[in-house]
Amino acid sequence: MRIVVALGGNALLRRGEAMTAENQRRNVRRAASAVSELIHAGHQPIISHGNGPQIGLLALQAAAYKKVSSYPLDVLGAESEGMIGYMIEQELANFIADQRPIATLLTQVEVDPQDPAFATPSKPIGPVYSREESNRLAAERGWRMALDGDRYRRVVPSPAPKRVLEIGAIRLLLDHKVIVICTGGGGIPVVAHEGGGFFGVEAVIDKDRASALLARDLNAEALMMLTDVPAVWDRFGAADARAIHTASPAAIGALKFAAGSMGPKVEAARAFAETGKGWAAIGRLDDAMAILSGTAGTRIDAQAKGITWYVGTRSE
Repeated sequence: MRIVVALGGNALLRRGEAMTAENQRRNVRRAASAVSELIHAGHQPIISHGNGPQIGLLALQAAAYKKVSSYPLDVLGAESEGMIGYMIEQELANFIADQRPIATLLTQVEVDPQDPAFATPSKPIGPVYSREESNRLAAERGWRMALDGDRYRRVVPSPAPKRVLEIGAIRLLLDHKVIVICTGGGGIPVVAHEGGGFFGVEAVIDKDRASALLARDLNAEALMMLTDVPAVWDRFGAADARAIHTASPAAIGALKFAAGSMGPKVEAARAFAETGKGWAAIGRLDDAMAILSGTAGTRIDAQAKGITWYVGTRSE
């Protein structure tokens, strides 16, 4: 089965952890172990990943050097895509006995320069801050800040992905049985020149939306979004919250989810499931094989009837 596996930024760097190379390496090793199980079971994964914490850290490091202006987000996105891809590629190779080829591909994703997202930044990146730290950074650096739980994070524009420019190269690699790591961090956001060619823009594309586009264009049979939560919850945090086992795109679309966290994942899952090419699922990284078998996570499938719930679940 051809599966696009989207590794969440919080699965690669757990919430509250220090953003050290050692912590990221440890979490990447855990992710690589989960993906290797899919490979050993005979499936063909195409791996994408988030970069919110990492690109935010790179932006902070760039801002600390005052002799030159800070690097733009598209360049920082390329840096994070290479850094995380390198770690995934190396750790995954260590889990695969047959040493099949693995390639990390820097991936440009076209966006619309008139996308309204450029006027309303919403994508959280970097570490979390207290209210006082948030106010100081907003004043010093002109950053837009927004609540993320009970803390604050920098938010940047997140336009919708239109086209993966390297899709032909990805198909070629897959045809030759190469395991591909691509569209990291949603891909490098670019817009088209009127006279031809492309240039990068200040934005971070949502990784799950880009992964849904990738899955559609590669005729994948499944899209798995692996993160740090076991399933999608209706009314998460409320006393009557319930975990969703399976849902049709229309049924789950009638529910409300947090715009900055689960909302984009559900939207991306619906978008892929509605193509009729396959199903999408959201769940915990360590449950990858169980999600594939339908015994863990939340599956969104055009063949599903309404919603089925996990029995006896409640929010913690």
